[in-house]
Amino acid sequence: MTAIPFVDLAAQFAEERDELMPVIEAALARGQWTGGEVIERLEADLASVCGAAHAVALNSGTDALILALKALGIGPGDEVVTAPNSFIASAGAIAAVGATPVFADVGSDQNIDPAAAEAAITPRTRALMPVHLTGRMADMAALTAIAQRHGLAVIEDAAQAFGARWNNRPAGSFGHVGCFSAHPLTNFNACGDAGFAVTSDAAVAGRMRRLRSHGLDGGDHAAEWGRLSRLDTLQAEILRFRLGRLQSVITRRRRNAGLYRRQLTVFSPPCRPEEFNIFQLFVVQVDRRDELRAFLAGRGICTDIHYPVPLHLQPAAAGLGYRPGAFPVAERQAGRILSLPIHQFLDDADIAEVCAAIAEFT
Repeated sequence: MTAIPFVDLAAQFAEERDELMPVIEAALARGQWTGGEVIERLEADLASVCGAAHAVALNSGTDALILALKALGIGPGDEVVTAPNSFIASAGAIAAVGATPVFADVGSDQNIDPAAAEAAITPRTRALMPVHLTGRMADMAALTAIAQRHGLAVIEDAAQAFGARWNNRPAGSFGHVGCFSAHPLTNFNACGDAGFAVTSDAAVAGRMRRLRSHGLDGGDHAAEWGRLSRLDTLQAEILRFRLGRLQSVITRRRRNAGLYRRQLTVFSPPCRPEEFNIFQLFVVQVDRRDELRAFLAGRGICTDIHYPVPLHLQPAAAGLGYRPGAFPVAERQAGRILSLPIHQFLDDADIAEVCAAIAEFT
Protein backbone atom coordinates (compact mmCIF):
# COMPACT_ATOMS: atom_id res chain seq x y z
CA MET A 1 0.00 0.00 0.00
CA THR A 2 1.39 3.40 -1.01
CA ALA A 3 0.56 6.25 1.34
CA ILE A 4 -1.22 9.27 -0.13
CA PRO A 5 -0.04 12.36 1.76
CA PHE A 6 -2.31 15.31 2.42
CA VAL A 7 0.44 17.67 1.23
CA ASP A 8 3.78 16.87 -0.42
CA LEU A 9 6.28 19.68 0.05
CA ALA A 10 9.16 17.27 -0.55
CA ALA A 11 7.78 16.56 -4.03
CA GLN A 12 7.47 20.28 -4.66
CA PHE A 13 11.11 20.85 -3.78
CA ALA A 14 12.23 17.87 -5.88
CA GLU A 15 10.36 19.30 -8.89
CA GLU A 16 11.81 22.78 -8.40
CA ARG A 17 15.28 22.04 -7.06
CA ASP A 18 17.41 22.56 -10.15
CA GLU A 19 15.83 25.94 -10.87
CA LEU A 20 15.17 27.09 -7.33
CA MET A 21 18.57 26.50 -5.73
CA PRO A 22 20.38 29.05 -7.95
CA VAL A 23 17.68 31.58 -7.02
CA ILE A 24 18.30 30.93 -3.32
CA GLU A 25 22.09 31.06 -3.69
CA ALA A 26 21.93 34.35 -5.59
CA ALA A 27 19.65 35.84 -2.93
CA LEU A 28 22.05 34.88 -0.16
CA ALA A 29 25.12 35.99 -2.09
CA ARG A 30 23.76 39.51 -2.56
CA GLY A 31 23.90 40.02 1.19
CA GLN A 32 20.76 42.17 1.41
CA TRP A 33 18.39 40.02 3.36
CA THR A 34 15.73 42.61 4.25
CA GLY A 35 14.12 45.32 2.15
CA GLY A 36 15.31 46.74 -1.14
CA GLU A 37 14.51 46.16 -4.78
CA VAL A 38 13.64 42.48 -4.42
CA ILE A 39 10.71 43.35 -2.14
CA GLU A 40 9.63 46.17 -4.43
CA ARG A 41 9.65 43.90 -7.50
CA LEU A 42 7.63 41.24 -5.71
CA GLU A 43 5.12 43.83 -4.55
CA ALA A 44 4.71 45.14 -8.08
CA ASP A 45 4.13 41.60 -9.38
CA LEU A 46 1.57 40.78 -6.67
CA ALA A 47 -0.33 44.02 -7.18
CA SER A 48 -0.51 43.32 -10.91
CA VAL A 49 -1.90 39.81 -10.41
CA CYS A 50 -4.57 41.12 -8.04
CA GLY A 51 -5.54 44.14 -10.14
CA ALA A 52 -4.52 46.52 -7.36
CA ALA A 53 -2.36 49.61 -7.34
CA HIS A 54 -0.26 48.55 -4.35
CA ALA A 55 0.95 45.44 -2.56
CA VAL A 56 2.63 45.31 0.83
CA ALA A 57 4.86 42.30 1.56
CA LEU A 58 4.62 41.06 5.14
CA ASN A 59 5.77 38.22 7.33
CA SER A 60 2.39 36.46 7.51
CA GLY A 61 -1.20 36.53 6.40
CA THR A 62 -2.15 37.16 10.01
CA ASP A 63 -0.16 40.40 10.10
CA ALA A 64 -1.72 41.36 6.79
CA LEU A 65 -5.11 41.28 8.51
CA ILE A 66 -3.89 43.08 11.64
CA LEU A 67 -2.12 45.86 9.76
CA ALA A 68 -5.04 46.27 7.35
CA LEU A 69 -7.38 46.79 10.29
CA LYS A 70 -4.97 49.25 11.88
CA ALA A 71 -4.45 51.15 8.63
CA LEU A 72 -8.21 51.57 8.30
CA GLY A 73 -8.42 52.97 11.81
CA ILE A 74 -10.34 50.05 13.29
CA GLY A 75 -9.79 49.49 17.00
CA PRO A 76 -11.40 49.45 20.45
CA GLY A 77 -15.15 49.98 20.42
CA ASP A 78 -15.49 48.84 16.80
CA GLU A 79 -17.06 45.66 15.47
CA VAL A 80 -16.07 43.64 12.41
CA VAL A 81 -18.43 41.05 10.92
CA THR A 82 -16.78 37.83 9.78
CA ALA A 83 -17.41 34.10 9.39
CA PRO A 84 -17.27 31.65 12.31
CA ASN A 85 -15.75 28.75 10.35
CA SER A 86 -12.33 30.14 9.52
CA PHE A 87 -8.85 29.61 10.94
CA ILE A 88 -8.38 31.35 14.29
CA ALA A 89 -6.33 34.15 12.68
CA SER A 90 -9.42 35.79 11.15
CA ALA A 91 -11.13 36.61 14.42
CA GLY A 92 -7.81 36.79 16.24
CA ALA A 93 -6.66 39.68 14.07
CA ILE A 94 -9.82 41.63 14.90
CA ALA A 95 -9.29 41.01 18.60
CA ALA A 96 -5.60 41.91 18.29
CA VAL A 97 -6.44 45.52 17.34
CA GLY A 98 -8.92 45.81 20.21
CA ALA A 99 -12.05 45.47 18.06
CA THR A 100 -14.80 42.89 18.54
CA PRO A 101 -15.37 40.02 16.09
CA VAL A 102 -19.05 39.56 15.29
CA PHE A 103 -19.95 36.37 13.49
CA ALA A 104 -22.51 35.61 10.79
CA ASP A 105 -23.53 32.16 9.63
CA VAL A 106 -22.41 30.63 6.35
CA GLY A 107 -24.09 29.02 3.37
CA SER A 108 -23.82 25.55 1.86
CA ASP A 109 -20.60 26.64 0.12
CA GLN A 110 -19.05 27.30 3.57
CA ASN A 111 -18.61 31.00 2.81
CA ILE A 112 -20.32 33.78 4.75
CA ASP A 113 -24.02 34.23 3.97
CA PRO A 114 -24.51 37.84 2.78
CA ALA A 115 -27.98 38.07 4.34
CA ALA A 116 -26.64 36.85 7.69
CA ALA A 117 -23.74 39.30 7.45
CA GLU A 118 -26.11 42.22 6.89
CA ALA A 119 -28.30 41.12 9.80
CA ALA A 120 -25.24 41.18 12.08
CA ILE A 121 -24.45 44.85 11.39
CA THR A 122 -24.93 47.25 14.31
CA PRO A 123 -24.12 50.95 14.78
CA ARG A 124 -20.67 49.89 16.00
CA THR A 125 -19.83 47.89 12.87
CA ARG A 126 -16.91 49.34 10.92
CA ALA A 127 -16.08 46.59 8.44
CA LEU A 128 -17.01 43.30 6.83
CA MET A 129 -14.31 40.63 6.69
CA PRO A 130 -15.45 37.85 4.35
CA VAL A 131 -13.22 34.77 4.30
CA HIS A 132 -12.62 33.12 0.92
CA LEU A 133 -12.53 29.67 2.43
CA THR A 134 -10.77 26.71 0.76
CA GLY A 135 -9.85 28.71 -2.35
CA ARG A 136 -13.36 29.74 -3.41
CA MET A 137 -14.50 33.33 -3.14
CA ALA A 138 -17.40 34.56 -1.08
CA ASP A 139 -20.23 36.37 -2.89
CA MET A 140 -18.40 39.66 -3.26
CA ALA A 141 -21.07 41.26 -5.44
CA ALA A 142 -23.59 40.97 -2.62
CA LEU A 143 -21.13 41.75 0.16
CA THR A 144 -19.72 44.90 -1.42
CA ALA A 145 -23.26 46.13 -2.07
CA ILE A 146 -24.07 45.61 1.62
CA ALA A 147 -20.91 47.45 2.65
CA GLN A 148 -21.78 50.39 0.42
CA ARG A 149 -25.31 50.61 1.84
CA HIS A 150 -23.97 50.75 5.38
CA GLY A 151 -20.80 52.76 4.79
CA LEU A 152 -18.46 49.93 5.81
CA ALA A 153 -14.95 48.97 4.83
CA VAL A 154 -14.35 45.54 3.33
CA ILE A 155 -11.28 43.52 4.23
CA GLU A 156 -10.98 40.32 2.22
CA ASP A 157 -9.43 37.47 4.17
CA ALA A 158 -8.09 35.83 1.04
CA ALA A 159 -5.42 33.80 2.84
CA GLN A 160 -6.45 30.65 0.94
CA ALA A 161 -7.45 32.27 -2.33
CA PHE A 162 -4.55 33.86 -4.22
CA GLY A 163 -5.45 33.40 -7.88
CA ALA A 164 -9.17 32.86 -7.27
CA ARG A 165 -11.67 35.01 -9.19
CA TRP A 166 -15.31 36.12 -9.00
CA ASN A 167 -16.82 37.09 -12.35
CA ASN A 168 -13.23 37.19 -13.59
CA ARG A 169 -12.15 39.72 -10.95
CA PRO A 170 -9.31 38.50 -8.76
CA ALA A 171 -9.55 37.91 -5.05
CA GLY A 172 -8.31 40.94 -3.17
CA SER A 173 -9.59 43.45 -5.72
CA PHE A 174 -13.09 43.93 -4.28
CA GLY A 175 -12.38 45.23 -0.80
CA HIS A 176 -10.47 48.16 0.58
CA VAL A 177 -7.70 45.67 1.39
CA GLY A 178 -7.14 42.07 0.34
CA CYS A 179 -5.04 39.96 2.72
CA PHE A 180 -3.16 36.84 1.66
CA SER A 181 -1.04 34.14 3.25
CA ALA A 182 1.96 32.53 1.59
CA HIS A 183 2.32 29.92 4.31
CA PRO A 184 3.97 26.66 3.14
CA LEU A 185 0.57 24.93 2.93
CA THR A 186 -0.98 27.44 0.53
CA ASN A 187 -0.95 27.06 -3.25
CA PHE A 188 1.38 30.06 -3.51
CA ASN A 189 3.84 29.17 -0.80
CA ALA A 190 7.05 30.40 0.70
CA CYS A 191 9.50 28.16 2.54
CA GLY A 192 8.30 29.54 5.86
CA ASP A 193 5.81 32.10 7.07
CA ALA A 194 5.00 34.91 4.63
CA GLY A 195 2.06 37.05 3.60
CA PHE A 196 1.01 40.22 1.82
CA ALA A 197 -1.81 42.67 1.36
CA VAL A 198 -3.09 44.48 -1.72
CA THR A 199 -4.99 47.76 -1.97
CA SER A 200 -5.62 50.57 -4.41
CA ASP A 201 -5.61 53.15 -1.62
CA ALA A 202 -2.18 54.78 -1.53
CA ALA A 203 -2.68 56.10 2.01
CA VAL A 204 -3.60 52.66 3.34
CA ALA A 205 -0.63 51.06 1.59
CA GLY A 206 1.70 53.73 2.93
CA ARG A 207 0.49 53.30 6.48
CA MET A 208 0.80 49.51 6.27
CA ARG A 209 4.39 49.86 5.08
CA ARG A 210 5.12 52.17 7.99
CA LEU A 211 3.43 49.89 10.50
CA ARG A 212 5.39 46.84 9.29
CA SER A 213 8.64 48.57 10.21
CA HIS A 214 8.07 49.83 13.76
CA GLY A 215 6.11 52.87 12.56
CA LEU A 216 9.26 54.43 11.12
CA ASP A 217 9.01 56.89 8.25
CA GLY A 218 12.03 55.54 6.40
CA GLY A 219 14.53 56.87 8.93
CA ASP A 220 14.84 57.26 12.68
CA HIS A 221 11.52 58.97 13.31
CA ALA A 222 8.55 56.87 14.34
CA ALA A 223 5.27 58.48 13.30
CA GLU A 224 3.34 55.92 15.35
CA TRP A 225 3.83 52.69 17.25
CA GLY A 226 4.27 49.84 14.81
CA ARG A 227 5.68 46.33 14.80
CA LEU A 228 8.22 44.28 12.89
CA SER A 229 6.41 42.49 10.08
CA ARG A 230 8.75 42.61 7.10
CA LEU A 231 9.07 39.83 4.54
CA ASP A 232 12.72 38.85 4.14
CA THR A 233 14.30 38.92 0.69
CA LEU A 234 15.02 35.19 0.60
CA GLN A 235 11.31 34.40 0.90
CA ALA A 236 10.56 37.18 -1.59
CA GLU A 237 12.84 35.59 -4.18
CA ILE A 238 11.26 32.18 -3.59
CA LEU A 239 7.81 33.70 -4.05
CA ARG A 240 8.84 35.52 -7.23
CA PHE A 241 10.10 32.21 -8.60
CA ARG A 242 6.94 30.37 -7.61
CA LEU A 243 4.67 33.08 -8.95
CA GLY A 244 5.73 32.03 -12.43
CA ARG A 245 4.62 28.47 -11.69
CA LEU A 246 1.38 29.28 -9.89
CA GLN A 247 -0.98 28.84 -12.83
CA SER A 248 0.38 25.34 -13.40
CA VAL A 249 -0.23 24.52 -9.73
CA ILE A 250 -3.80 25.81 -9.91
CA THR A 251 -4.49 23.98 -13.18
CA ARG A 252 -3.33 20.68 -11.71
CA ARG A 253 -5.37 21.16 -8.56
CA ARG A 254 -8.48 22.06 -10.55
CA ARG A 255 -7.93 18.94 -12.65
CA ASN A 256 -7.76 16.81 -9.51
CA ALA A 257 -10.96 18.44 -8.23
CA GLY A 258 -12.65 17.53 -11.49
CA LEU A 259 -11.59 13.91 -11.10
CA TYR A 260 -12.98 13.85 -7.57
CA ARG A 261 -16.29 15.35 -8.65
CA ARG A 262 -16.74 12.71 -11.37
CA GLN A 263 -16.04 9.80 -9.04
CA LEU A 264 -17.22 10.76 -5.55
CA THR A 265 -20.71 9.96 -4.30
CA VAL A 266 -20.47 12.23 -1.23
CA PHE A 267 -21.33 15.94 -1.15
CA SER A 268 -18.86 18.64 -2.06
CA PRO A 269 -20.12 22.21 -2.59
CA PRO A 270 -20.46 22.79 -6.35
CA CYS A 271 -18.79 25.75 -8.02
CA ARG A 272 -20.98 28.57 -9.26
CA PRO A 273 -20.52 29.75 -12.86
CA GLU A 274 -19.17 33.10 -11.63
CA GLU A 275 -16.45 31.63 -9.41
CA PHE A 276 -12.98 30.38 -10.33
CA ASN A 277 -11.96 28.11 -7.45
CA ILE A 278 -8.23 27.47 -6.97
CA PHE A 279 -8.85 24.50 -4.64
CA GLN A 280 -6.52 25.32 -1.83
CA LEU A 281 -8.57 22.57 -0.21
CA PHE A 282 -11.05 20.01 -1.48
CA VAL A 283 -13.71 19.57 1.20
CA VAL A 284 -16.48 17.00 1.31
CA GLN A 285 -19.32 16.86 3.82
CA VAL A 286 -20.15 13.43 5.18
CA ASP A 287 -21.92 11.70 8.03
CA ARG A 288 -19.70 9.65 10.37
CA ARG A 289 -16.82 11.92 9.40
CA ASP A 290 -14.44 10.81 12.14
CA GLU A 291 -15.05 7.15 11.36
CA LEU A 292 -14.40 7.78 7.67
CA ARG A 293 -11.21 9.67 8.47
CA ALA A 294 -9.93 6.77 10.57
CA PHE A 295 -10.91 4.31 7.82
CA LEU A 296 -8.98 6.30 5.22
CA ALA A 297 -5.97 6.60 7.53
CA GLY A 298 -5.96 2.82 7.77
CA ARG A 299 -5.63 2.75 4.00
CA GLY A 300 -2.70 5.19 4.08
CA ILE A 301 -4.83 8.13 2.89
CA CYS A 302 -4.11 11.31 4.85
CA THR A 303 -6.89 13.85 5.40
CA ASP A 304 -7.49 16.92 7.56
CA ILE A 305 -10.36 18.97 9.00
CA HIS A 306 -10.61 22.72 8.28
CA TYR A 307 -11.86 23.51 10.92
CA PRO A 308 -13.36 21.23 13.58
CA VAL A 309 -14.24 23.91 16.18
CA PRO A 310 -16.06 27.05 14.96
CA LEU A 311 -14.51 30.30 16.13
CA HIS A 312 -17.44 31.31 18.33
CA LEU A 313 -17.01 28.08 20.32
CA GLN A 314 -13.28 28.46 20.86
CA PRO A 315 -12.22 29.12 24.47
CA ALA A 316 -10.70 32.43 23.36
CA ALA A 317 -14.18 33.58 22.25
CA ALA A 318 -15.95 32.76 25.51
CA GLY A 319 -16.25 36.43 26.42
CA LEU A 320 -18.20 37.20 23.26
CA GLY A 321 -21.25 35.44 24.67
CA TYR A 322 -21.99 32.98 21.87
CA ARG A 323 -23.42 29.55 22.69
CA PRO A 324 -23.76 26.28 20.76
CA GLY A 325 -26.55 26.67 18.22
CA ALA A 326 -25.80 30.32 17.47
CA PHE A 327 -24.72 29.48 13.91
CA PRO A 328 -26.36 26.18 13.01
CA VAL A 329 -25.07 25.87 9.44
CA ALA A 330 -21.43 26.41 10.38
CA GLU A 331 -21.78 24.15 13.41
CA ARG A 332 -23.37 21.33 11.42
CA GLN A 333 -20.70 21.59 8.76
CA ALA A 334 -17.95 21.51 11.41
CA GLY A 335 -19.04 18.00 12.34
CA ARG A 336 -19.22 16.80 8.72
CA ILE A 337 -16.38 18.45 6.77
CA LEU A 338 -13.33 16.48 5.68
CA SER A 339 -10.49 17.81 3.52
CA LEU A 340 -9.18 15.27 1.02
CA PRO A 341 -5.73 15.39 -0.61
CA ILE A 342 -5.84 17.79 -3.58
CA HIS A 343 -2.18 18.73 -4.07
CA GLN A 344 -0.67 18.95 -7.55
CA PHE A 345 1.43 15.80 -7.22
CA LEU A 346 -1.49 13.38 -7.11
CA ASP A 347 -2.11 11.25 -10.18
CA ASP A 348 -5.26 9.63 -11.54
CA ALA A 349 -4.62 6.43 -9.61
CA ASP A 350 -4.31 8.33 -6.33
CA ILE A 351 -7.64 10.07 -6.86
CA ALA A 352 -9.30 6.80 -7.86
CA GLU A 353 -7.93 5.11 -4.74
CA VAL A 354 -9.32 7.81 -2.46
CA CYS A 355 -12.72 7.69 -4.16
CA ALA A 356 -12.86 3.90 -4.06
CA ALA A 357 -12.04 3.87 -0.36
CA ILE A 358 -14.78 6.40 0.38
CA ALA A 359 -17.27 4.40 -1.68
CA GLU A 360 -16.33 1.24 0.20
CA PHE A 361 -16.87 2.97 3.53
CA THR A 362 -20.18 4.54 2.62
